[in-house]
Amino acid sequence: MADRLLDNARDIFRHVGERIDAPFSVELWDGSVIPLGPHADPNLRIRINGSGAIGAIIRRPNLETVLRQYAEGGIDFAGANMLAFIEAGRARKVRLKASQFRKIYLMLKLLPFLAARSEKAPAASAFRDSGGRRDDSAYIRFHYDVGNDFYALFLDPEMQYSCAYFRDGQNSLEVAQHDKLDMICRKLRLQPGERFLDVGSGWGGLLCHAARNYRVTAHGVTLSDEQFAFTQAKVRALGLEGQVTVELKSYEALDGEFDKIASIGMYEHVGIANYPAYFGKLNRLLGDRGMLLNHGITRRAKASRRGFGRIGPERRLILKYVFPGSELDHIGHSLQSMEAAGFEIHDVEGWREHYAPTCRLWHQRLVANEAKAVALVGREKYRIWIAYLAGVSFAFADGSLRIYQTVATKHGGKGASGMPATREHLYR
Repeated sequence: MADRLLDNARDIFRHVGERIDAPFSVELWDGSVIPLGPHADPNLRIRINGSGAIGAIIRRPNLETVLRQYAEGGIDFAGANMLAFIEAGRARKVRLKASQFRKIYLMLKLLPFLAARSEKAPAASAFRDSGGRRDDSAYIRFHYDVGNDFYALFLDPEMQYSCAYFRDGQNSLEVAQHDKLDMICRKLRLQPGERFLDVGSGWGGLLCHAARNYRVTAHGVTLSDEQFAFTQAKVRALGLEGQVTVELKSYEALDGEFDKIASIGMYEHVGIANYPAYFGKLNRLLGDRGMLLNHGITRRAKASRRGFGRIGPERRLILKYVFPGSELDHIGHSLQSMEAAGFEIHDVEGWREHYAPTCRLWHQRLVANEAKAVALVGREKYRIWIAYLAGVSFAFADGSLRIYQTVATKHGGKGASGMPATREHLYR
């Protein structure tokens, strides 16, 4: 039976290779290599490490099965990392059309694989939802408490896990993330002595940058134990105890009054239905004419609400394996929600073409630290993250994902907003 499955696999991929012009080859579990086209590179290979991988995909032919087979090692890549491999296929514009193939022939060749089973253990990396009410703390812990050491393998030294700002396309990730922090502070027009709040403050990079360079009194909140401990240690190491504080709590429990608020990569976690409560809370935390900078990922608006609400296979995978509980709005509704909460919108800037290279660099750095990453989180989770970072890099590059920075003020009364009439102050 094993020899028959190998023979069938060779026949299947030879049949495919005669009908497409892919830049890569397939390597089967016995080491044989079948080119998928006349210009296929024998060194650029999709490895199929057992008949069970083909069987799994036939039984459940969807994107999640392919991801699971990659994560578990049933499918692998040789000759390039995943990002470069996908780029090669896209450059050749590989398209598989049913009309190209002899369907009965392929069906008969594939039929014996239905009984082929993988020897891998069941999936261990998926988020397990209790099925009850929304639990933001559980969602955040699943994503961020994978460990500071893991994130440090691909983030910059300031541990910025949000879109960098490339003033020059040749800038390093470190420079671009520094420029992002400074652009946020300049957009908020931070002044010495002001009370600054960072909602969802991550590993404390923005808090400390604002305190050291703009001499504000900075406060942050996070729901991640790992981020909270890291930020506390960072504040002590920098001697900023008198200027920077952080709490392990929800934004809902915040009180006090602030002059400026940053929400960086936070509202994706809130849930669209909770925007009135979220933006309403931020508005109440600001004094009149206080400023908010909301920085977040969005999706393109669709012609109908139903169409926009439909969850595609890629999004379903992210919710299950990477970002449970996250929701992406379109920018029009986000602005409407902010205005309804009492904000005046002053500036909306798209950063999509900054996030594609950010994710690309994260992907490359994580690949370069594969051994350390596997030791920390296991091969399965490492591979899920590799696939995730590659996928979102292409999504931002192509435009299916967007990201915007929105600057707004609390407009509590009639009259001038207090904002500059031009953007010149940002670029001096």
